Amino acid sequence: MQKREHHKFSLWMLAWPIFIELFLQFLLGAADTLQVSKISDNAVAVVGFSTQLFSALMTLFMTVASGAGILIAQRIGMRKNEDARTIAIMSVKVSAIIGLFISVLLYVFPGPIASALQLPDELLPLAKTYISIVGGGMVLVAVMAALSNAIRNTGNTKGPMYTAIGMNVIHVGMNYAFIFGKFGFPQWGLKGVAISTDISRLLAVIVLLVMFLGAFERQISLRDFKLFDGKLFKEILKIGWPLGINMSCWVFSQLLIYTYIAQLGAVELSARTYMNTLESFCFMLGYSLALALQIQIAHLYGAGKVQEAYKNSYRALWIGLAIVTVNALVLYLIGGTILKIFTKDPAIIAMGVSLLGMNLLLQPGKMLNMGIGNALNAVGDTRYVMWTSITSMTLIATVLSYIFGITLGWGLVGIYACMIMDEYIRGIWVLRRWRQKKFMKTGQEKPAAALHNGAGGTGATLEA
Repeated sequence: MQKREHHKFSLWMLAWPIFIELFLQFLLGAADTLQVSKISDNAVAVVGFSTQLFSALMTLFMTVASGAGILIAQRIGMRKNEDARTIAIMSVKVSAIIGLFISVLLYVFPGPIASALQLPDELLPLAKTYISIVGGGMVLVAVMAALSNAIRNTGNTKGPMYTAIGMNVIHVGMNYAFIFGKFGFPQWGLKGVAISTDISRLLAVIVLLVMFLGAFERQISLRDFKLFDGKLFKEILKIGWPLGINMSCWVFSQLLIYTYIAQLGAVELSARTYMNTLESFCFMLGYSLALALQIQIAHLYGAGKVQEAYKNSYRALWIGLAIVTVNALVLYLIGGTILKIFTKDPAIIAMGVSLLGMNLLLQPGKMLNMGIGNALNAVGDTRYVMWTSITSMTLIATVLSYIFGITLGWGLVGIYACMIMDEYIRGIWVLRRWRQKKFMKTGQEKPAAALHNGAGGTGATLEA
């Protein structure tokens, strides 16, 4: 049993399905961008801008889902499977409530929200349509994220992967039908892309829900969603709220950066959106390793195997650094050719090519952050990661980006330089914290049974 569980929580067994899922999401994003580019470059700019807005609002429910995910893996490591089950149920229920609130907000006020974020006037009509439809379905994203996160942290990373395959195939197919009016579908352009997004997400939620009901040792029934354990929910929030602020710092800094770029013009906004798609190729496998590492370390930490957790983090980091560096180099060499597939605008292509060299510096810094930052999160040291994010992202990613990019007139190059600086500063800070081994004071080497018999249910969570 223990051997099978060890295999289930090995880095490779956790990472490869996550990578396939992320790769499919990348293909979805690339296909979306490519298909939407057939409508217009303005439509691409709207999709890129809206994605940043949605990411910012997602942090409101990802706070609960992410905190719950870490605790689920820790509890399974401690052999407290009933606690893990209850935590998962609460995370889905609360995430759905928050997601519903966001959906109503975006459906009712798409225009005012886009205008407040400085979207150029010529893009507002498209933005109102896209934000109201896709934003109105954010409750689906909330439920899908909570379900996937819970399932993954039980060690089953294949289930969400298979779901992603089906969702992506349906979405891309429906995009084609709606954009070009094929197979009897109306030719609705960007409106059709938005509807396709919601339909594919709804189908994914149904599949994940069925999977979720059987994810734990004891089957979950629909009436179990009435469950609520105040003590366990406090633990979710305790570990989750710093994660939420950390994610909020990142997405809001990206959203602000998009508003800066929007001030530069639609050409710059389109170039950044295309570059986002290309950059995703660089860090996909590295990010999948970082996510797998978080699950593995949380499980090992819950089982009291802190030395093994510490050593595994460096192995994953070095593998990730090698991968993202090679990927960034490949992109540097062929990125210009790839950009020509997405757009024929020479100004957008030239701007994108100028950023490919800077991406070589950006990606290793991202990997350092993702790997060691996730390791700290896995042992419950979420507050330290939060403070590094607040400090660096506020002062460098947002303030300095505006100064260099807008005030000094350096444009996208100045903004990218600040993004690189932010990644490395945060990466150095989290690495220094991890090397101090503070988490070992609360998670000494001892068998899971000893932890199971410890006081309460908080024995595996670090007081940051």
